[in-house]
Formats: sequence, C-alpha cells, structure tokens
Amino acid sequence: MNAPNISKEEILNAFRYRHATKEFDASKIVSNEDMEFILKTAQLSPSSFGFEPWHFIVVQNKELRELLKPVAWGAPLKLDTASHFVLGLSMKAPMIKHDADYITRMMKDVKQLPEDVMEMYSKFYREFQERDFNLNTDKKLFDWSSKQTYIALGNMMTAAALIGIDSCPIEGFHQEKAEALLQDKFGVDINKYGLSFMTAFGYRKADPEHPKTRRELEEIVSWKS
Repeated sequence: MNAPNISKEEILNAFRYRHATKEFDASKIVSNEDMEFILKTAQLSPSSFGFEPWHFIVVQNKELRELLKPVAWGAPLKLDTASHFVLGLSMKAPMIKHDADYITRMMKDVKQLPEDVMEMYSKFYREFQERDFNLNTDKKLFDWSSKQTYIALGNMMTAAALIGIDSCPIEGFHQEKAEALLQDKFGVDINKYGLSFMTAFGYRKADPEHPKTRRELEEIVSWKS
C-alpha cells in the first residue's frame, strides 16, 4: 500500500478549520458516502492491544433525538440541526477483562492468532491490567476503555474536517440518566456498554465569532536531547 499523498499544510489547515460547531445548517445533509468515510476512520483507529472496545450509534430518528435532549444539556441545538448525531459507547468490565469471552473472540476470530500467541498475548494483557495500569475496578476499566474510544472520536473529527464537514464533541450529558435511556429506548445493554461521548456532524451555520486560540507549542512540548 502506498503512503498517503497529502501535504502537511493541508492537514494543518483541516485542524485550523475544525471547531466545536454549536449550530449547524439544518438544510445541509452529509452524504451517506461521506458519513461512511468518517465512520470508517473510527473502524480503522488504533486501540490498546487492538481490542477495539467501542460501538457507535448513529441517531437519525427524530423521536430518539428528542428523547436525548432532557439528559444531554449540551446537545439540544445540535440534535435539532446536525445532519448526523453519533453516540460513542465504550465497553465495560464484563467485556474487556483479560478473561472475557469478547477478548478471546478478538484474539481468535478477528486477529486470528495461533494458540501459542494467544496464550502469550493473554498473559501480557492480564499483567497490563493487574500490574502495569492497576485496572482493578469496573470504573477504572471503563475509563481505560473510554480512552481508546476517544482516539476514534479524534480521528472522526479530523477526517470530517479534511473533507469540509463540521463536528462538535459533546460531554454535556448526565451519564447515568443517559445510559438508562439508552437501555430503555435504544436497546443498549448497559452492563456491557457505557456512554463516553456524543458527537454531531454537519455543516456550520456560521463561521466562529473568534479565531482559534492555543498555547504556544514551546509551552506544551519539552525536548530532552
């Protein structure tokens, strides 16, 4: 496979272009082809041990969007105007503990590892959870899982910006109430999955009022040569 032919400046321009879009132009719809491209970048995103502890729900049903509003204080305007609205779910402890059936299936059926490699991989993963990162509670495991899902979120937003599509990541929701709703109305097993974020995609209604501000690179990067 050939290396991508895209300039560094084009990539940086996409980062400069991207902003947390508060209101979208409801008359403009992201094409199915473009949305599938964005979701494909989530599928191809890296994750720790390559275990992909995520699931994404694209909420296009207007009634379901309305149900989300009372539990997501940061989302109503986006729910009304975004072309596509995505819920980022992360796996909970029963799915991602070192001895979980899902982990075995990933190694055997998806990664197609030989038995001896599976044993070694499983040993490393167990030591990683129990010793290296001390993931000894359900909350710690879910937080670790969410960290992986955020990698996919970043890639989706960057990919969208590269093709001129706007986005907004949303953490403005009540997690417990939102997950209860997902179980009741979306068919989500909240023993297995938790809600990490919401994301809106579409086309901005207006440009940002203020230019993007960031700390200087020298302030956030240290070199030890």
